[in-house]
Formats: sequence, C-alpha cells, structure tokens
Amino acid sequence: MKSVRDISVESKKIFVRVDYNLPMDDQGNITDDNRIRQTLDLIHYLTARHAKIILASHLGRPKGKYEERLSLAPAAARLSEILGQKVRFVKDCIGPEVEQQIKTMKNGDILMLENLRFYPEEKSNDAGFAEKLASLCDVYVNNAFAVSHRDQASVTGIVAHAPESAAGFLLEKEVRTYYDRVENPQRPLMAVIGGAKVSGKLAALENMLQFVDQMLIGGAMANTFLRSQGVDTKGSRVEKDQQETAARIMEKAGENGIDLMLPRDLVVAGAFDQNAPKKTVSLDAIPDEWMAMDIGPKTIDQFCAAIGKAKTIVWNGPMGVFEMPAFMEGTCAVGRAMADADAVSIVGGGDTGLAARECGIVDEVTHVSTGGGAFLHLMEGKKLPGVAALEKA
Repeated sequence: MKSVRDISVESKKIFVRVDYNLPMDDQGNITDDNRIRQTLDLIHYLTARHAKIILASHLGRPKGKYEERLSLAPAAARLSEILGQKVRFVKDCIGPEVEQQIKTMKNGDILMLENLRFYPEEKSNDAGFAEKLASLCDVYVNNAFAVSHRDQASVTGIVAHAPESAAGFLLEKEVRTYYDRVENPQRPLMAVIGGAKVSGKLAALENMLQFVDQMLIGGAMANTFLRSQGVDTKGSRVEKDQQETAARIMEKAGENGIDLMLPRDLVVAGAFDQNAPKKTVSLDAIPDEWMAMDIGPKTIDQFCAAIGKAKTIVWNGPMGVFEMPAFMEGTCAVGRAMADADAVSIVGGGDTGLAARECGIVDEVTHVSTGGGAFLHLMEGKKLPGVAALEKA
C-alpha cells in the first residue's frame, strides 16, 4: 500500500477521503470534533507542500437524497476555526459547480465537498460516480479508516480511475497498529469483548480463538454465554438463537487452551432505566424479570486482575450499559485497568472508543481506533476493501 509520503503532491489537486461523520445535537452543532482533529497532520503536510486539498466525506444515512441536517457545512466551518484558515464549502460533490470551484483554487487552498451519500451511487459503488469523483483530482488519498471496510465509490471505486492513489497518515497508522500489535503481539494476548450481540461479533470471536491467550466477555453478550451454561438470566437480553454458538465458542476455547472468563456476578435492574431500582447479585440470585445492566464487583476484581497480567490487550465492546452513569462502573474499571497495565492496550473504536472517552482513559492507552466497524472487520481476519484497492493501484 503506497503512502502519501511516497508520491509527489506539490501543487497538485489532492482528493482526500476523510471520515467527518460527526456527532451533532438537535440544533446541528458539532458535539465532538475528534474526527476532524485526527486528520490535521495530513492537512498540514499537504498545505506545507502547496497542494490543493479537496476533502470528501459522508455524514449520517441520508438514503441517497439531500437532507439539510446532514450537510457537511458545519464541518467545513469547524475545520476553518481549528486551522485559522478559510475552508471553502461547495453544496455538491460532483458537477459544474464543484469543477468551477476547483478551477479557482490556489496552492494551499482547502475545499470541502457536500455529503457524498446524498448520491445513492456512493453506497452502490457506481463506476460512473466514482469516475466523476476521480476526475476532480490528480491524486486520491484514503485517510478514512472508519469506512475502509465499505466497498463504496469514494473508498474503493475511485481508485480504479484516479491518476495516482495512496494511503493517508491515519489509515496507515490504524492498519499498522493492528497488524504490528495484534497479529504480532507481545504475549499473553488478551481480548476483552463486550457489547450487545454475539451475532454481531461471531466472526471476530471465532477468528480470535486462533491466536489469543485469554478472553474476557462482558456486556449483554455475556448473557447469551451464561444462558448457554445453564444460568437463568431472567429478564436480561439474550440471543436465544446464539446459545449453541456461544457454547461452541466456549468449547473451542477450552480445546485451544484459551482462558475464557465470564461474569461471576452482575449489577441488575428492574427496568432499562438510569433511575430503576438496582442491586448486585450472584448469577443464581437474579430476581424475576430483572435484567443485567453491568458486571458486578467480583467480576470487576477478577477481570482487572487478569488484565494486569496481560502484555497486549484488545478491547471491543463495553461491559454494560455505560451510557447510563448508574451502570458504567464495570466498563470504566476495565478501561482503567487497561490504562494502568504494563501492556500494549488497544481500544476498538465505535462505542468502545466513546466509552474510553467517557471514562477518561483515551490519553493513557496505547491506541484508540477511529473505526469500530473497520476494526471489527480486521478482528474477523478480513482485509479491508479500502486497503485492498490501494494495494492493487
């Protein structure tokens, strides 16, 4: 995979696919600009070399048509504020208006295009749409790790038509971190897996059974594993159709000598509500109709002790309903143990990255991925389509 450092960008038109899929409040204000800040090193690199920078991204799921609330205009305004430089914005991503704006660009100028997903051709990876995007530039740079597991026009299709293509700094960093740290780890290698569904992480779980030394399972996902072992989890969320799968994963872990840990106790509540009555119980004492909302203190102690002995830790998925302060203790305890461990600690993006921020450990772990889905794709042992396209370029 060619790096942007390997090609000449001087005074050229550089089409940079970024991930500015930013969280917004109901008034259209950006609530977290971290994804913009993750791209600043590449933008500074390109402007220092007098390139003309064309930024392109998606925002939300507009279903192939214009929606004002999903415009990237606020992202352009925020980037302007951060850089202290005017970032022009154009209300389209292809067509005459875009072409005219690019013609008037001077070296060092930055132009942000409108939401790519306002065109259905983006998600369908339409070749004609990809060719139109490619016609805007001299060089295409993929700096959007978080969407590189998508086979879409601005991620894979454009590479076939751009004069030159390369990886940006963020994509390089994410891919290198995973392969260097996870596939060639310091051992023992531990996977900490949480979140809601076994089905959503089945491929990752099965792939990790081939190379991890230890696995800790929490979150609602753990309910399905517990149920497969005969624990009556009462009103807790369970994927009934995945109980046999969970049992098979545990059996396979045993065959491979992997220490797979499940919760020993739980924090349960009478309703899925921040203010619901709650209590800590052993696995055999969950009240009827109550549901698991977090791992309990005995589990926290066991998990944290194990984390402290690992040399590489990969975390994907919270330990409970961390969005509710009443049920975030387990997630934050696990995150803090990772931060304190004498180990390489990698947080797998998405909800896990948000949890890391909520728990205040972002600056204390080795790496927080910018892409939950893309990171999970790598954990499944698959190559990212966006990376594969660049390798063929």
